Formats: sequence, structure tokens, C-alpha cells
Amino acid sequence: MKQISLFLASLCLLLSGCAGYSLGGQKPAHLRNITKIAVPTFENLTLEPRLAVLVTNAIIKQLQNHGSYQIVARRDAEAVLEGQIQNITRTQFRSDRNNILRTSQIQATLNTSYVIKDAASGVVLHNGNATAESYIILDSNLQLSETQLLEDAAQRLAYNLTDQISEGW
Repeated sequence: MKQISLFLASLCLLLSGCAGYSLGGQKPAHLRNITKIAVPTFENLTLEPRLAVLVTNAIIKQLQNHGSYQIVARRDAEAVLEGQIQNITRTQFRSDRNNILRTSQIQATLNTSYVIKDAASGVVLHNGNATAESYIILDSNLQLSETQLLEDAAQRLAYNLTDQISEGW
């Protein structure tokens, strides 16, 4: 009898340790009822070509990976995520050891603003800003280095934005 009561007591202690845990993301309270979201191409206010498509695709992929929202066409959506790429700044992150005027690593900072609107009424449900920084070691092929820098910055931005709209804390 003593062993059974000891077993039941330890079983209760083990099971109560997971009492507050739930699987999946904890969306912000005001976005809790949104399950289907449309993501049109972000507006690009910079002079960087193809940046809007790069950022939008990264955001869609990150939202799909997170699983909090189903990506659908605008006609099937409960909400629409619209955004603007405000600016991208590039700065010297590290100079060449022998020539301080020559850059060996470059840093990019990507800034966006976004808004989530109700698809039916157009009422703003959430708005915010997302920023990401990335750096890369410059190669002899500067175009390839720049492309990789922008891809990495877009992925980091997508992670930050998705975290803001999918996690409620």
C-alpha cells in the first residue's frame, strides 16, 4: 500500500511539471484568431533592385516554417501582412589590415515597417518595425558578395518579423 501511494505521489509530481506548457507558438492576443494570412510583395523604398521580392519570399518561407499562420491568396485570407522596406545601409565592418581605406568586411542594416490588416474590413490589427543586420567578408567577386549579404539580411529580417507576429511575449 505504501509503495502504491508513493508511486502515485511521484506520478502526480512528474505530470504536474508540464501543466503550463503548450505546443506551438503563442501568438499575441490581438492576433490569436488569425490563422490564414496573405503576404503581398513588400514595397521597396530603396534603390536596390529585386530587394522587395527577396524580402517577401524570405518572410513567407519563415512564416511557413514557424507554422503559426497558413499563407494563402488575398481572397482566402483573414488578414493581410503589408510592408515597406524603408532603407538599407551599408557600412564598413572591418578594414584591410594593410590599408584601412580598403574594406574587407561589410555590414548591412535592413529596416522595414509592416502592418497587418483585417482582410474584410481593412482595419489595422497590428503594426510594427523589423530590423536586421548582416555582415559578410568581401570576395574578389563583389556582386556575389553583395547578393549573399542581402540574402542573409533578408532571412534575418524575416526571422525577426515572424518572431514579432507569432510569439506573444
